[in-house]
This record gives sequence, structure tokens and C-alpha cells, in this order.
Amino acid sequence: MKTSTPMTVRFTAGLAATLLASTALATAASAENWDMPVAYPSDNYHTENAQIFVDAVKECSGGDLDITLHAGGSLFKGDEIKRAVQVGEAQIGERLLSAHANENAVFGYDSVPFLATSFEASDRLRDAAKPTLDKVLGEQNMTPLYSVPWPPQGLYFAKEINSVADMEGIKFRAYNAATARVAELAGMVPTQIEAAELKQALATGVVAAFISSGSTGVDEKAWEDLTHFYDAKAWLPRNTVFVNNDALASLSDASRTCLMDEAVKAGERGSATAAKLSDGFVQQLADGGMTIAEPGDTLAADLEKIGATMTDEWLASAGDDGKAIVDAYKR
Repeated sequence: MKTSTPMTVRFTAGLAATLLASTALATAASAENWDMPVAYPSDNYHTENAQIFVDAVKECSGGDLDITLHAGGSLFKGDEIKRAVQVGEAQIGERLLSAHANENAVFGYDSVPFLATSFEASDRLRDAAKPTLDKVLGEQNMTPLYSVPWPPQGLYFAKEINSVADMEGIKFRAYNAATARVAELAGMVPTQIEAAELKQALATGVVAAFISSGSTGVDEKAWEDLTHFYDAKAWLPRNTVFVNNDALASLSDASRTCLMDEAVKAGERGSATAAKLSDGFVQQLADGGMTIAEPGDTLAADLEKIGATMTDEWLASAGDDGKAIVDAYKR
């Protein structure tokens, strides 16, 4: 039997090490590294849910898809995220799509006042809108993966409000076309302010009122600048996570399946978390010193009129796509 010489042993060992190193480099080269910009801080439940999602994707793909989450508008500001994903500057991102309703009214489907005012209704509206959103975002080289609702929207003010007449002239923070229109119809002055800039805008008097969920009020410690929260339950806007189609196509079948499966879980988990946290957010506003109230009869009637006007306007601007969403939702 022929034995190996020391030189042969060294050569064989060296060759094996080279092959192992080459394999490791090839595996690293084949792994996909994505960036995921989001607009909200790392301790917001949307961002925490997204972090669970990206961690799960990395695990189930065996490291073949590694997504880095960039919180608080640190990579792209909120109003830049959708465009960044569309053109491939980021592979995946999260955005409040209703902020882009001026681009396409369909994106505002979840901000039609008093159409869907509970978590269950919001999920049904999401399902009704899915075929249309798939089509519209698909035409922009993107695929929606999942969406998570905010708690019902309420009104924040620095004084007691008993009717729309009491809102006249107040500088109002707008975050999409719907909130700007609420301000206009109520005689307020709308000012576009992204979430990351809201606290400073309140502290400096750039705005003195806004409509949002209890979650946003807690994030911004609204009790430091405002006094009253009216739990109007106007609508439940949704943050949507979407992916660039070219990036999606570049994945292996296994990684793509992993991404899609974890997206379903993230949507379910995020919706359940939002519902669980909702009442607690309102309680935190009260604990901070804010007066919490349902809209009085006059204010409720005034808001209902605004809602009816905005529903008619949205259906007119969204055309057949909007009608298809509402018809499917009502069925």
C-alpha cells in the first residue's frame, strides 16, 4: 500500500482548505444583502414587527437573504421611501401608502373617513383592496408584502373642541391628502409634517393640532404640547411593506418563498399587536395628563358631514378602481 509523503499531505490539506475557503466565498457572494428603510423609531410597534420579520427571513433562508432595517427615516425620509424602493435604491421598505394619494387616489383607500373604523373592518378593507394595490404597485415595479394598521385615528388639540367652528384657523399637521382635506373642510390650516419632524413642529408652534392614533401621541409625548384627545375613530391607516420586483426576481426560489411566508406572519402578528396595544396607548395619553373624550354630539355630527363629503370625493377621484374596492369591501 502506497503511503503519502509529508509533501503530499501538506498539498492535500492545502487544497482542502482552499476549496473550503472558495466555497465560503461563493456562499457569501450568493447571499443577498438588502436595505429596508422605515420612517418610524425603533421602539414603535411597526418597526419592532419589521425587525422580527427581517430576523425571521434571515433565519429561514439560512442567511441567504440578510435584510438590514434602517429605522426613524435614517436611510431615507418617510416621503422618500416609496421612490427609493421603486427605483432600486433600496430593495424593500415600509411606507404609509396614503401619503401618496395625490399620486394615485387608490393609495388612500385606508383613509376614507368612517369607512372602516375597527381592526376587523380594516383587515376586510385591506383584503378588498389587495387586487387593486397589487396591480397599481406592480405597474411601478413593486410588490406589496404585508400591511399593518395603526390604531383608530383621533384628534389632538391644545384646547377643548365642541364643534368644527372651534377649529377655525388652527395650524393642523397633515401627513397625507386625507388629513389635509380634513383640515380644509374644518377651516384649519394644513401643514405637511413627517412623523420624524412632528415633535419639533409641536414644540415650536409650527402646528398646534393633528389627527393620528394613540400610538403616535405616545411616541411624541403629545401631552407635553397638547391637552385634549378626541377618540373619533375616523379610520385606521395602514403601513405597507413592499419590495422592488427586480430584487424579488433575483432571489432563489427558497429565499423568495421564505420572504413571502414570513410576510404573511408579519401581517397577522402586526395586526394583532396593534389591536392589543390600542387601548393602552389611549390610557398612556391620559396618564400623561391629556383629557380623553369621545366627540360630543355637535362635533360628531360635524365630523360625519366631513366624512360624507370626503367619501364622495375619494370615490370620484379613485374611479373604477375605488368603486371596486368599496364594492368588494361591502360584500
